Amino acid sequence: MNLRSFARRAMVLSKDASVFELGFLVDGRLQGLDFTVDGRSVGLYFVDPGDYFGELTVVDGQPPAEFVVAAMKSTVAFLDADTVREVILSHQEAAKAVMQKLARRIREVTAQRTLLSLPNPFQRLCVLLLQLPSSQLKDQRVVEQIPTHQELAIMINASRETVTRAFQLLFTQRILVRDGNSLIIIEPVVIKDIAEGRMPPPKA
Repeated sequence: MNLRSFARRAMVLSKDASVFELGFLVDGRLQGLDFTVDGRSVGLYFVDPGDYFGELTVVDGQPPAEFVVAAMKSTVAFLDADTVREVILSHQEAAKAVMQKLARRIREVTAQRTLLSLPNPFQRLCVLLLQLPSSQLKDQRVVEQIPTHQELAIMINASRETVTRAFQLLFTQRILVRDGNSLIIIEPVVIKDIAEGRMPPPKA
């Protein structure tokens, strides 16, 4: 493996890559994204420390299906695709892990497609908040290292200003609370009701 460091917003993996590698995030955070025909960015997924990316190119030998950029200063360990492929073919546990990761990615893409079909950006934001990895704290949920408003905006196909306004309303009504880099969902039932259309978004 070889280690590389990336500044925030730097390109980590390009769809135009000619050298195929599997990347393991050591520290920081990455975001997978693509662009529409009119140049708008669409967020697809996040990569957190301990996770890996680029497995699709390892499996099929084709260029990456999306771009991966550094959401913050990050360190990535890369292993060339041929070596990874040999490990997968000779170790059942490695093959099983990659298949499970690909299955999880397909589920994430399916959920993302469903999210983007919702007409209301506030509703899409609430769905995304429930999809982000979180821990349970009594009746509340804690999202560690909450993405920036811009990163959330491109995940739900909305403007950063729209996300900021939505958060302001949720903070004002004590549905959400910010704790450093973490987000505490004080009223997860309310977020779920808005996400599923049983409750209208709060008004200013």
